Amino acid sequence: MLQLVDIKKDYTTGDSTVHALRGVSIEFRESEFVSILGQSGCGKTTLLNIIGGLDKYSSGDLIINGVSTKKYKDADWDTYRNHSIGFVFQSYNLIPHQNVLANVELALTLSGVGKAERKKRAIEALERVGLGDQINKRPNQLSGGQMQRVAIARALVNNPDILLADEPTGALDSETSVQVMDILKEIAKDKLVIMVTHNPELADEYSTRIIRLLDGEVVSDSNPYTAPADAQVAVEPAQDAEALAQTAECDSQDGKAKKKKKKRSMSFFTALSLSLHNLMTKKGRTFLTAFAGSIGIIGIALILSVSTGVNSYIDSVEESTMASYPITINKTSIDLTTLIGSVMGDDEGKEIAQDKVYSNDILTKVMMNITNGLSENNLEAFKNYIETDPDQTIVNNSTDIKYQYIAKLNTYYKNENGQYKKTLDGFTELIKEIKLDSFMGESAANSMDMMGGSAWTELVGSNEYIESQYNKIAGKLPEPGSTNEVILIVDENQQVTDYILYLLGILSTDDLRDWVVQLPQNMINGTVPEITPNAEINVNDLLGLEYAFVPEAELYKLDENGMIVKKDPSEIDFDKAVKVTICGIYAPKQGSMVLGSIGYTSALMTELVNRSNATDVVNAQLTNTQTNLITGIDFDYAPDFSFFDPFLQMSGYEPTQLSNVQKASALKGMLGTQFSEIISKKVGPFTADDLATIKPFFTQNPVIGTAFANESDENILKIANTMLTNSSHEQVLAEIGYVDFNKPNSILIYPKDFDAKETINNDIKNNYNANRGEDEQIKYSDMVAALMGSITTIVDAITYVLIAFVSISLIVSSIMIGIITYISVLERTKEIGVLRAVGASKRDVSRVFNAETLIVGFIAGVIGILITLGLVVIINIILFSLTELETLKAKLPFLSALILIAISMFLTFIAGLIPSRIASKKDPVIALRSE
Repeated sequence: MLQLVDIKKDYTTGDSTVHALRGVSIEFRESEFVSILGQSGCGKTTLLNIIGGLDKYSSGDLIINGVSTKKYKDADWDTYRNHSIGFVFQSYNLIPHQNVLANVELALTLSGVGKAERKKRAIEALERVGLGDQINKRPNQLSGGQMQRVAIARALVNNPDILLADEPTGALDSETSVQVMDILKEIAKDKLVIMVTHNPELADEYSTRIIRLLDGEVVSDSNPYTAPADAQVAVEPAQDAEALAQTAECDSQDGKAKKKKKKRSMSFFTALSLSLHNLMTKKGRTFLTAFAGSIGIIGIALILSVSTGVNSYIDSVEESTMASYPITINKTSIDLTTLIGSVMGDDEGKEIAQDKVYSNDILTKVMMNITNGLSENNLEAFKNYIETDPDQTIVNNSTDIKYQYIAKLNTYYKNENGQYKKTLDGFTELIKEIKLDSFMGESAANSMDMMGGSAWTELVGSNEYIESQYNKIAGKLPEPGSTNEVILIVDENQQVTDYILYLLGILSTDDLRDWVVQLPQNMINGTVPEITPNAEINVNDLLGLEYAFVPEAELYKLDENGMIVKKDPSEIDFDKAVKVTICGIYAPKQGSMVLGSIGYTSALMTELVNRSNATDVVNAQLTNTQTNLITGIDFDYAPDFSFFDPFLQMSGYEPTQLSNVQKASALKGMLGTQFSEIISKKVGPFTADDLATIKPFFTQNPVIGTAFANESDENILKIANTMLTNSSHEQVLAEIGYVDFNKPNSILIYPKDFDAKETINNDIKNNYNANRGEDEQIKYSDMVAALMGSITTIVDAITYVLIAFVSISLIVSSIMIGIITYISVLERTKEIGVLRAVGASKRDVSRVFNAETLIVGFIAGVIGILITLGLVVIINIILFSLTELETLKAKLPFLSALILIAISMFLTFIAGLIPSRIASKKDPVIALRSE
């Protein structure tokens, strides 16, 4: 069964070599109690360690069941110890953080025995040594004799062939020693028990065979054994662990041969259990270590929480503005990227002379890029694509698609006298209405029109979408397809600016006009009264307010000559006007900036356009493609402008690049605002009767007067008529209210959400534009997305920088955990030796400590996340107190929390690789001797 052939063992220390064993040859029976006696240092323990596979011989051979071990690898020795050897040590070598049952089960876990079977066999082994009632105690709760019996149970639990006992009674009193020896004697009835002892009396009393060593050599053997000649087998070196694991043994109870299972490596869950039990014995240190490791996680998690909250707020702002700022595609677009690039400049790297100052040509670059960046979008083709696309990509991802046309809204309200009065259209009309233009100058008044626009806006999407974006204050939404219902849109505080109320006629401008008229005198007197109306209007007074819409073409008529002229206001038939009433009052759910407006349906605009298109004036101009029926001038009318070219060049224009219409527009600007006002009020073409009024503007102009000094009256009239508005057939039709539904002026696409918006953008880029030439491609700008995208990029950049800084603390804490793991390796050196003794491989030992670092990393990550969640609550309170923005809330995404925990585990795992490798490399013999 077991045979030692000329075993030698040498230890080299420095320049000297110690010969621990000097050619030991012994053959053992399958079952006997062998005691090895000898003085200290004679090689007893070394011999025992070689038999047990803990130490390797220098030469000779150890033959197990007829198989040589000369070519055994580490894995073969691990398998041998786990299946064939049971160790009983003088100092017990129990793992202190495991209970009695877990200590005994240890060898079985390495053999791959199931949990239930493992527990059953461990209890049986403990009952065999008389400790069946102590299974839940820790080693430090047992006496010395009890601990030694636990060690014996551990050695027996895997049913080994050989039991090796190294001074098993050396630390016990006489009475307890007898109990232990009785157990070993009983075991020796069916197993080979080899005991190293200094006590010859015990050896004589209990052993069946005594071998004495002296200076590494066998000097006596009381009962030597030589196997019969027919029992000898050819000795062949083992190739792998399977050769040993598949050897048969004879069961002492039923005599049947059975095969042992091939060794399986320690499972990771077993390693986790060992490590967790060890960590729980040092709860304070474990918590402090994990807390230190969590500091970096807390920092990163807080940064991510605030960053996520800010980005969510930006997303909510962008989402709330989707209805106000859709994807807008205009007939004429500007390449904003090129324009912005021109402002940023391209002078980097330019050589600068010390004695010169250079101009930064921003203005001219912007002007050139605006001119060069202008492009025409073929909206007719794009509209057709949207409507005929078989996949309906844009339609399916939009809440609404609006086609805007050049069509004017002419709205009227009933005053207190029951008469219809036109609502004011913008700031310019308002200041003229209240006579403010006379006080500040008409040109200044006109320039202030940017301060406010129309009070009317077209509603977006279906009623379901409107309800998702707005809160109802009173009333209801217009019925689908309604042409006689509108809603009043107020802000979240149910306010409408006084500006809008004046435009709509809800507030009277009389008091405002009186205040303006009296303003000069009041300023002289220093007693300017307040004019704030502080109006509070009952919702019931607003609901039901009526307005009349008159189609643009119905404001014109044909005169007796077939020319198009404007009607006198008294000629407008308001009985035929389209009447609408305010049926509801709504406020946006998101806190977006709202001045207030009247929201009307797209069906109303369609009704007004259809009525315009059906009028006589429109039909007359449609059929007459030669003559402008407003001015009476032919569309191909082209006066000679060549004489004016030198002046255009002096003003910075290039005449060869300008059409006659563009030259006329440039000339109009040079003639001044008074001439422009004459043109704006002119009905019909200029004739000889108008020469006395308009000719001085040409001939007496201080800049260009000389150019017209010799010009004929006929050409001056032609040039003046060229300046009249709308010089093309299409422009005249648009002026009188005609709309070609196939030719929108702009297309507004309202995406359902951000993902839908991205899908639409990709469809335009990859499907529409990809199949067309550059001149036919759609060009547009998404200003809100660009702005918010820039803000998001800045937030993300700041986030990454902060995370980079905080990550340093995370790395430092991981290194600290690695150091603590190394300390743990030093503290648990004996445990490493025990694991190796029961058959654990180097990989198993490494796995135990890797599991420990993973547990610490997991605890650190969880602590970091929990602390972060608590701090987020405080941060949100602070953010709200500073900003009063309910939607600005820091929050840690669930996925980010999981990733941070995983990162914590990964970093601690990496930090523990070196200590765990050091642990796996420890010599088991030296490890067992450590204290």
